[in-house]
Amino acid sequence: MSLHSTAAQLVTLAAEGAEHGGNHNSLNPAITGGGALFILLLLLWITTRFNRDR
Repeated sequence: MSLHSTAAQLVTLAAEGAEHGGNHNSLNPAITGGGALFILLLLLWITTRFNRDR
């Protein structure tokens, strides 16, 4: 497989993804972002619990 044929396949794959919008129907940005925010806040809370001066 040459570099040219690999590049051509990647361009074809990218064009097919752009036609369909590239988003999966089950991915809701609000739920994804909210879940990520919750996880980050939980990790921040855990970190501050372990970092107390005694």
